[in-house]
Amino acid sequence: MNKPKIGVVGIPGKWSTEVLADRLEALTGFRAVIDMADVELRLDTNQLMHGDLDLAQLDGVIVKKISEVYAPSAEDRILFISHIEKLGVQVFSSSEAIGKLINRLSGTLALQQGGVPMPKTRVTESLDQALAAVYEFGSVILKPLYSTKARGMEMLTADQDESELRQVLTAYREQNSLYYIQQTVKLDGRDLGMVFLGGEYFCTYSRVGNKDSWNTTIHSGGHYELFEPTEELIELGRKAQACFDLSFTTVDIALTDQGPVVFEVSAFGGFKGALEGCDLDAAGAYADYVVAQINQRGVV
Repeated sequence: MNKPKIGVVGIPGKWSTEVLADRLEALTGFRAVIDMADVELRLDTNQLMHGDLDLAQLDGVIVKKISEVYAPSAEDRILFISHIEKLGVQVFSSSEAIGKLINRLSGTLALQQGGVPMPKTRVTESLDQALAAVYEFGSVILKPLYSTKARGMEMLTADQDESELRQVLTAYREQNSLYYIQQTVKLDGRDLGMVFLGGEYFCTYSRVGNKDSWNTTIHSGGHYELFEPTEELIELGRKAQACFDLSFTTVDIALTDQGPVVFEVSAFGGFKGALEGCDLDAAGAYADYVVAQINQRGVV
């Protein structure tokens, strides 16, 4: 039996992309890191070219990162991937599943429709309605529709001067089609990253923030620790990720004084939290899973 050829769509030089490519190479002897900025879709020949490599001829593609940052252009890249998927290339996670999570609103709606508890959220085009939500909730996080790791998010409070609030909201609206406003929740200085592989629970780590930032992301100076969740918490994470049918993901869960809530489900999920927080090689486990899925399908 020939070994499958599996490419990794990601950011060349980034640890999570490179370590996944390393794990796949160790299993299959094939290595390809694909930067979507350098890809050409040739519809006349049904090819998706990255240099001399035609992605349509691969047995599988893992989408580790579609773009450095989330943006509408990332949705265009997902359409490229969906084309070779329709040609028979196995894609992990599927383009349909990833597509639901690039835009924050579509991901939120899927969780809401799945009955997953989330912080109170208001979405509107109206500046006056957005301002009213700030006053009603008292303290909110203004979140861009396209962002990761809390980039571009801003905390607003009802005790700020109205002119200042209007200025911030006006600037936000220049970059976003909608106001996405979420009530802040009381954390104990951490939130949880619950990892799932192939829909099955893998591990949970906590992101512990530093005292100088309102969020707990590593981007803002936080660090990872091991966390042992209850069965009820695991079921909450399982319910959230089941809304999307992802091959690999991390569910962000907050423990609040009102009970646990889900912040979001990651379109891609990271490996470093599992490694540093849980001492588990998620990249290796993911590579094993993908190779097994491709072999099971009988592509090779």
